[in-house]
Amino acid sequence: MHATRLLRSLFSFAPLVFFLSCSSPTYRDVYPTLTDGAYDSEFPYKGCSEQLEQISETIHMVTSIAYYKSFPFSAEMRIRLEKIDDMLLAAREGSSSFFNSTSAGSATVIGYENRRVTLLTCAHVVAFQDTIVSYHRDGDGRPTPFVRSISFKTRQVNYVAVLPEGGELQILAIDRAADVAILGREFGVEPKSRIRVFSYPLGAARDLEWGSFVYLFGFPSGHKIVTKGIVSSPRKGPSGSFLVDAVFARGFSGGIALAIRDGVPNFEIVGMVRAVSAHSSYALIPRPEHEVPDYDPTVPYAGEIFVEKRTEIEFGIVQAIPIEVITTFLDHQQASLKRAGYIISQFIGKESSPSD
Repeated sequence: MHATRLLRSLFSFAPLVFFLSCSSPTYRDVYPTLTDGAYDSEFPYKGCSEQLEQISETIHMVTSIAYYKSFPFSAEMRIRLEKIDDMLLAAREGSSSFFNSTSAGSATVIGYENRRVTLLTCAHVVAFQDTIVSYHRDGDGRPTPFVRSISFKTRQVNYVAVLPEGGELQILAIDRAADVAILGREFGVEPKSRIRVFSYPLGAARDLEWGSFVYLFGFPSGHKIVTKGIVSSPRKGPSGSFLVDAVFARGFSGGIALAIRDGVPNFEIVGMVRAVSAHSSYALIPRPEHEVPDYDPTVPYAGEIFVEKRTEIEFGIVQAIPIEVITTFLDHQQASLKRAGYIISQFIGKESSPSD
């Protein structure tokens, strides 16, 4: 009898063991603190490729080209800046020349309505000087007050190649100090393909902590990329900027940073990538490399010595503009943009519930 009861007890207990062993844990079991209202510092607990792909469709590469007309002046002319006027420039017309300067970065579509598209990017991606002045140097290499050349910007073109009708864009608003700019244009006809607008809430960079996990979207070296990073130095400086340990290359400026609040797909935009840390140094070189096809380092060099400026990028240290700075700029510009027909209220109205 005792043996029979024991067998019955074991068989009745077995289904319960089987059920418990086959049940899968929820994310609350794996990450019990995931619903704490703070930004996550863990790698996402589940896949989010679909959401990341949708976000990537709102990110575009923006290219800007500025065209200049330059007027040269010899050292013997001893021309000071205040002496340059229209008459002098007209006299130098025959010696004038043209050149251009280019820049590339990333931009995010933050509005589309009534055939008008609006994009967010960094100001330095599209901000070129209207006038460029260079000066002659003396025998010791020090600048003199005499102008070597003066160049005037004659035209600037900003464009996103994948947008319809050539993709040329205007600068609708810009703040060089904050390093934020708004680009836009009105299409002649309704585009055949959909223009996807960024649709996730605004976050709060002030809520970021050491080790907060972020996704970064942009166009480094002309390639659309999503990468990940960890936040360092949150609330850095009076603007509340922060650092991210991510790979940075030319073209990433203007890319966005997304944090995750209580698990994917709860993405929030917390900032915009602006620059990478770097330092410059000077080195003595025998000659510019293109002028020395074969140089034997074992043979003493007897030619001229040149100075070369070298910029060394500190990879893995990326600076970001906090979303608070961006929204302050957008709030100030919203009324003038609306009068011009550009609507961004949907973007700046997507606010999360950050902690105080």
